[in-house]
Amino acid sequence: MAMLTRLRDVRVVRYLLASVGALAVDMGSFLALLSVGMIAAGASAVSYSLGILAHWLLSSRTVFHDTVAPSGIERTKQKALFVGSALLGLAVTTAIVGSGDFAGLDPRLAKLVAIAASFVLTWMLRSKLVFRARAA
Repeated sequence: MAMLTRLRDVRVVRYLLASVGALAVDMGSFLALLSVGMIAAGASAVSYSLGILAHWLLSSRTVFHDTVAPSGIERTKQKALFVGSALLGLAVTTAIVGSGDFAGLDPRLAKLVAIAASFVLTWMLRSKLVFRARAA
């Protein structure tokens, strides 16, 4: 039992690091889009989408490498579930940033709140649904 707990903790750390990498892509492009005058909600949606791609690459290769489905229909289903989890994260992120901006908050502060909310949501979905261990 302790070994399973330790493995889970290591996986959470790897997921956190993968999320930091994807976040770098997300925030870098978010700030760049804001600097060229794009509205905050739109910039958040585009940058989050770029982060989705980075997160799949990092998650499937470093975090959940042992539960990535083999090629074929199972892998396609897993990718679809991953994108679905990302789209839910995107919806949460866009709503928080858009609402914060509408309320007069600095969009960068709203983005930080959105990052935390999206991280929790996507970790739960990905660890429990997208990359769950398949029955042998």
